[in-house]
Amino acid sequence: MTVIQPTTGASTDAAATRARTELRRFPDDFLLGAAAAAYQIEGAAHEDGRTDSIWDAFSRVPGAVVAADNGDVACDHYHRYRDDVALMRELGLNAYRFSTSWSRVRPDGGAVNPKGADFYSRLVDELLEQGVTPWLTLYHWDLPQALEEQGGWANRDTAYRFRDYALTMHDVLGDRVKIWTTLNEPWCSSFLSYTAGAHAPGRQDVAAGLQAAHHLMLGHGLAVQALRERDASLDLGITLNLTVAKPVDPASPGDLDAARRIDGQFNRVFLDPIFRGHYAGDLLADVGHLGLRDAIQPGDLEIISAPIDALGVNYYHGEFVSDRPADHPLEGQAPTDRPTRSPFPAADGVHFHPQDLPQTGMGWEVQPDGLRELLGRVHREYTGPAGVRLFVTENGAAYDDEVAEDGAVHDVERTDFLLAHLDAILDAIEEGTPVHGYFYWSILDNFEWAWGYDKRFGIVRVDYETQERTIKDSGLAYQRVIRDRGLPAASAR
Repeated sequence: MTVIQPTTGASTDAAATRARTELRRFPDDFLLGAAAAAYQIEGAAHEDGRTDSIWDAFSRVPGAVVAADNGDVACDHYHRYRDDVALMRELGLNAYRFSTSWSRVRPDGGAVNPKGADFYSRLVDELLEQGVTPWLTLYHWDLPQALEEQGGWANRDTAYRFRDYALTMHDVLGDRVKIWTTLNEPWCSSFLSYTAGAHAPGRQDVAAGLQAAHHLMLGHGLAVQALRERDASLDLGITLNLTVAKPVDPASPGDLDAARRIDGQFNRVFLDPIFRGHYAGDLLADVGHLGLRDAIQPGDLEIISAPIDALGVNYYHGEFVSDRPADHPLEGQAPTDRPTRSPFPAADGVHFHPQDLPQTGMGWEVQPDGLRELLGRVHREYTGPAGVRLFVTENGAAYDDEVAEDGAVHDVERTDFLLAHLDAILDAIEEGTPVHGYFYWSILDNFEWAWGYDKRFGIVRVDYETQERTIKDSGLAYQRVIRDRGLPAASAR
């Protein structure tokens, strides 16, 4: 493996020394890590017994993914995992959040594939040997295509198949991995995937999206119960992508209702069943008749609300909404010209307005204070009363990186984004919100779903032709944060 890093001169070293004298420090037990997902980095899509996931199939749909890209090779992590773990150690990561591929471990949702299971066993051994804590996510959107052909997450039986897959992974890794996340961002794997059609499997069916959301939650609860019964010492949780939905005009009833609907159909549709054992009345009034009530069976909510130990929050930007169109709407971006619909089941008449903030390469507004506000709200209303630890399990930004003549990547905007959001977490902690860790998304540039390889989120650049890795300036900045266990004061950066 070749890793390129820029050299540092005496002036840079002196600046670093000054910065360390003015640190905002993280709590002693605060985890500083990074994350990735199986389909986005592994490659080896048809090796050693792995069969198609819904993303393999979706990537073959004309117009579904930019440039008809796919994850057949991706970052070739399947073959290069030892080098990638060495990079993690070099960066100083306390923990690495990764996902396992259902299609690799139980191809077609069927019998266990020993070669697929062995890959994750070797990966975990390598992480532990290098002093990096493994944080396992069971599901990051790559349902076996064979199960999709039986109805996918809109089929209740998939929740029980997921429980069986979770227990298989415990058979393989339970002796070494103690931190387990069931699902990553069920909002995306239900509404964005089954309602909007923007992600695999590409359906555009409101009822299927609501059924998928409920069955994902059921699968989560079944897995938590089964894993808890298997090993009471496990640290179990779920990761949700959440947002801050604010009305453009707080005095406008229409704007307030727009914010309520987005909050309900983005945040509370998952938070309430997990932490309160019910769906909120206003949400049921909005979407219950569209298919959600049909999915709920007696006892489901008791299963879904099985106690957890940790909640992961994924945060990228907030929402500024109104019942009136914006004079200058957010430009936004769609990966391709393939038609999709709104992911929200019942948000007709809600309009998204710009807040005059900088934007990332995804067209997402940069709003670090929204993270502080979101963490405080989630702690006050959900995790605090439940005694559940709170983590930021994804946060990152895509920008159009350029490689300098010396091979370095001077990604100033991403570095600023990273430090600003870490600052926001420290602000939240100072306000009394106990946050226990942060995972940057992502460790490597990778297959960015419907965007293919067009967008780069990594703190390590991947040259997809040569598979050469280059630690970007943002990665070097994060390395210093981890080393110093704190952030330099803004005036010293």
